Amino acid sequence: MYDMNRDIDHILVSEQQLRDKVAELGAAISRDYAGRDLLLVSILKGAVVFMADLMRAVTIPCGIDFMVVSSYGGANTTTTGLVKIIKDLDQDLTGKDVLIVEDILDTGVTLSHLVPMLQMRNPNSVRICAILSKPSRRQADIEPDYKGFDVPDEFVVGYGLDYDEKYRNLPYVGVLKPQVYNK
Repeated sequence: MYDMNRDIDHILVSEQQLRDKVAELGAAISRDYAGRDLLLVSILKGAVVFMADLMRAVTIPCGIDFMVVSSYGGANTTTTGLVKIIKDLDQDLTGKDVLIVEDILDTGVTLSHLVPMLQMRNPNSVRICAILSKPSRRQADIEPDYKGFDVPDEFVVGYGLDYDEKYRNLPYVGVLKPQVYNK
């Protein structure tokens, strides 16, 4: 039987740290959005694990919706800043307070284009909640309104983040051994 854990160099954020931070973020969001029409928008696929945990930690009524977006380059290895919506939202955003739920805010290029696109749909507000942030990689002037952890510029997987569609189901965030992705 294959053990994914052996591909992890070290754990960056433990399962318990994630649980504690999600509870803290859920409490802050519940307080800040009390009495408002909150819509949590998960950016698939990476944010699905965080979204599932976060929506259970939010104690006020809220809706959920999902988007699939990509910013793509020639060989899909670098971003061009062009944002392609692969799956759009099902709901009208008029009058809603939209909270984009992301797994990781890396370069910020995709979100720096997505936020203004969503703002054009007449919501009350559009804010960002990211469980991970890599400020050292930021190329766009954008920061999360709610943030879990700053992480170094290393290849992280787990808790929804993948390499080649693997490792999303690890219950922690770990650094992938370079020999795994440098094959």
